[in-house]
Amino acid sequence: MNRTSSLPSAEQEVFGLVAGWGKFPLEVARRLQVAGKRVCCVALAGHASEELRDWCDEFQVFGLGRMRAQTKFLRRHGVRRATMAGKVFKTRLLEKFAFFRHRPDWLFWRYFYKQFVTGTENRNDDTMLLTVTRLYHDQGIEFVPATDLAPELLIKEGVLTRRSPTAAQMRDVRLGWELAKAMGGLDVGQSVAVKGRAALAVEAIEGTDECIRRAGTLCPVGGFTVVKVAKPQQDLRFDMPTIGEGTIRTMAEAGAAVLAVEADMTIILDKEAVLKLADSLNIAIVALRNGQ
Repeated sequence: MNRTSSLPSAEQEVFGLVAGWGKFPLEVARRLQVAGKRVCCVALAGHASEELRDWCDEFQVFGLGRMRAQTKFLRRHGVRRATMAGKVFKTRLLEKFAFFRHRPDWLFWRYFYKQFVTGTENRNDDTMLLTVTRLYHDQGIEFVPATDLAPELLIKEGVLTRRSPTAAQMRDVRLGWELAKAMGGLDVGQSVAVKGRAALAVEAIEGTDECIRRAGTLCPVGGFTVVKVAKPQQDLRFDMPTIGEGTIRTMAEAGAAVLAVEADMTIILDKEAVLKLADSLNIAIVALRNGQ
């Protein structure tokens, strides 16, 4: 269903979507359309799915560094509010010839000069994303949390699968929770893998899936626990913890047995399919508050 030919009504808001990798941008676009809004999508090159074209009234692919072009595109279509959805792989910025590929413009350098040239500001997630929101704000576009548009995607407290974690696994959850919150407070990562109250792997720039795979390599007997939480200082406008079928498949391949997430602060995509898959693979999923 391509909606690019539809005409806006006088009351219809044109909403911006800055789309990264994964299914979350598709969910947001669908919900915006159902809510009667026109969707103008900035699709990040090498990240966003082409499927988004069918759920967006305006769709254009931009390199990560084309900030002037991105904001100009959104403003031209009347966007004053926007949301970020989907993962952005920071590792892409460390690849050879990354700047040639993502073509940073003068507006990018105006805001990111200290991070990429002088090195006087760090390049952790919060710093980078807050700089993006400030840049967009200065261009007349405000970011709002994607979860405001789809609150039903947030996981509620409780055991979500048929199998509950054992007492020993819950001890690993509590340790993993403490470690993950500490790492999140440092803006390093949001996921930790634990077995027998020993930390196996901590997520950094590589992302949750690679963290899980590394834990599987280090713990070939399997049966370990993965804990994924929001940062203590979590900005709801971006980088919310998200799980989907891919997370469960990666856990199964690596030998993980339990996934613990933070209730009301974690997004679950295709919930019914995720829980069905977890049950079929004998993986327990539990959503907690304060690690309890």
